[in-house]
Amino acid sequence: MLSQKQYQIRQVLHDEGVIFCYSGYMTEAILSGLGQAIKQKLIMEALDVKTVRGVFSVFVEQMQNVIRYSAEREPDDAPEESVLSYGLLTVGHDAESYFVTCGNKVQKKDVERLNGQLDMISKMDHDGLKTLYKQILRGETPEGSKGAGVGFVDIAKKASRPIEFDFLNLDGDYAYFSLKAYI
Repeated sequence: MLSQKQYQIRQVLHDEGVIFCYSGYMTEAILSGLGQAIKQKLIMEALDVKTVRGVFSVFVEQMQNVIRYSAEREPDDAPEESVLSYGLLTVGHDAESYFVTCGNKVQKKDVERLNGQLDMISKMDHDGLKTLYKQILRGETPEGSKGAGVGFVDIAKKASRPIEFDFLNLDGDYAYFSLKAYI
């Protein structure tokens, strides 16, 4: 039964074009190790340098979003650098391009803000994204941000298609957030 369940998961991932999947607690150290493995795999596939850099960069940005913002964290009262944040990250490809997806629980109270921000970003062209990126860097750090606040804009700038995202309403105070970027 164990092999059957694992093989079913493997087949779903394979059918979706996933070449790398990580589900679990994330830290900066895990980010570093997984990032090197992904970069090596992409280089082995003889991809051009721009694609390797783009996939790697989006992978790093998405994993950092989980590390910083996942609502599923242990322990809650630890210093930020000691917290383990839970999420799911995949890298894969379809017939046209590579993609990076990421998902994690978020607080329901944050969904409206995130949805509005991502909806605006997903509709912008490359020049608009560049302008917004510069405006954000020159301004103050957005409320609730643990960085410069340019992560989603940076992902959208590197994406070859508009970013895809959605939210799944969960019981209690949580929703599940997913983001997909094609490189």
